[in-house]
Amino acid sequence: MPPFEEWLLVAVLVAVLASVYLTWTASRVDRMHNRVEAARAVLDAQLLRRSGAALELATSGLLDPASSLVVADAAHHARAVDEDGREQAESDLTDALGLALGDPDHVRQLRDRPWAGPLLDELAAACRRVEHARRFHNDAVRTTRRLRRKVVVRRLGLAGRAGWPETVEMDDSPPPGLR
Repeated sequence: MPPFEEWLLVAVLVAVLASVYLTWTASRVDRMHNRVEAARAVLDAQLLRRSGAALELATSGLLDPASSLVVADAAHHARAVDEDGREQAESDLTDALGLALGDPDHVRQLRDRPWAGPLLDELAAACRRVEHARRFHNDAVRTTRRLRRKVVVRRLGLAGRAGWPETVEMDDSPPPGLR
């Protein structure tokens, strides 16, 4: 085989390998963005579940009137706020739940009522799910950001027109009485 044909074969092979790598990388970036979107949808669903459980608790008659009003207002606001204020509204709901259910002794007294156990258990489970969903979302965002920072992805625009993924920063710790 003449030297020109050998170099041509090597060049074609390198071009094929480079295109396979770039295609694989672009599809990986796309998959990571889809993963972030799916994780965000799960987080939004869990936040709605938590605010629903908080509203149910607030209207159940278990809490004193002031705590009921504070929790109901924070839960309603968390459901009705636009995307820009969502993290703050969810943190406010966490604070309201912490005020209403912060004392473990008080929560034990509430559990003595026959219908209180399922409501408190549902709220505790919803709080745990929010914590896990936010952690999973933020992990997916960090992984996507790490991939998008690579030189090949940046220079060749392999992320397309997808926006820069953002983490969700809010207080989502469960009330001390429900831990």
